[in-house]
Amino acid sequence: MPSRDSGFKGNKAALPHKPCAVCGRPMSWRKAWAKNWAEVLYCSEACRKQKKAIPSP
Repeated sequence: MPSRDSGFKGNKAALPHKPCAVCGRPMSWRKAWAKNWAEVLYCSEACRKQKKAIPSP
C-alpha cells in the first residue's frame, strides 16, 4: 500500500480549531481549507448567509 505523507496521523484532536464568526461553534481544520484556513470564518453556508445580520466592528 502506498504511503501518504500528509502529516495527519489520525488524531483529530490535534487539528487546529477556531469558532464560527456567527454561531460560535468550534470548527475543525479540514483538508479542503488547507490553503485558506486563515480566511475561513463560517462553519456552514447558513452562517455565511447570516453574516449580514452581524454588525462589523
